[in-house]
Amino acid sequence: MVSIKDIAKKAGVSISTVSYALNGSPKVTEKTSKKILEIAKDLNYVPNAAARTLKKRASKIIGAFMPDYGGPFFGDLLRGMRKTFNQKGYDLIACTGKESHRFLPEGIIDGAIILDWNFPDKEILRYADLGSKIVVLDRKLYHPNIEHVLLDNRTGTQLALNYLIEKKHQDIVFLTGPENNFDSKQRLQTALEILKEHPHIDYTIYSGNFGQSFGEEVAKEFKQKSTPIAIFSFNDDMAVGLYQGFKKTPYKIGKDIHIIGFDNIEVSKYLQPPLTTINYSKQEWGSVAAKQLLQLLDGNKTQPQLISVRLLERQSVNENQGAVEK
Repeated sequence: MVSIKDIAKKAGVSISTVSYALNGSPKVTEKTSKKILEIAKDLNYVPNAAARTLKKRASKIIGAFMPDYGGPFFGDLLRGMRKTFNQKGYDLIACTGKESHRFLPEGIIDGAIILDWNFPDKEILRYADLGSKIVVLDRKLYHPNIEHVLLDNRTGTQLALNYLIEKKHQDIVFLTGPENNFDSKQRLQTALEILKEHPHIDYTIYSGNFGQSFGEEVAKEFKQKSTPIAIFSFNDDMAVGLYQGFKKTPYKIGKDIHIIGFDNIEVSKYLQPPLTTINYSKQEWGSVAAKQLLQLLDGNKTQPQLISVRLLERQSVNENQGAVEK
């Protein structure tokens, strides 16, 4: 059985350097790390602590890597994954934080589903080079051991923005997610492409974090703004924050402020007025991702999957009766 001592000897480095490289530590330069990983791959290295279970794939555990796993969004996604994995005899664990990344190279888990914009592409590709099977939900990576299952962000944005335009809104605000978030970037890019065809429409971009508190803060900015105005929140959590924030102002949602969200989380239908949003099945998304990973683990070929979306009309968006062509 090949050990890290064998890799260290062939690479001409210390055992600790090999250990750092295999676990994706920044303490090792990219050049040295690449050299060590190539040697490990050539020698068919399997971490000692997990060698027996990894070879037989006996752990029967899958890791779901997320920035958080609380709330309705992640809960529904995990339920879809868990149901599909359980049917095939696998258990699912939710992982968050950098320390859990070592579960992949150490063979503690058989494969991973990743929806965490804090998980670097280079690290994911490094683990794929070592043989880890991975499905990503928040980026496009091309590798034999990686598949992606993504939301149809482009269609969702087209549905949302065209709906606001049809309602004659000429002043639109965008609440985006984190700067490095794949879904947020796709939605903003699509929105700006659409607005190029409507030069008479004014728009403002607020760079956010997908959190309710950000929506509350943005609501305060509208105290001196003319109304009516439309807001496209790139997720429902920020839209919920807008509702909370506007309670402290004289503006009424559905009359002065028109809001559309994305995700259709459970609470959105109980807001007053109920939130217009882009809907899709989070459980289906999780289930499709799980099926793709099972295919990879069985050595079968896979194809990228796109999760369909649709517009869910409610009362938070109404006709802009005061619209005047510019």
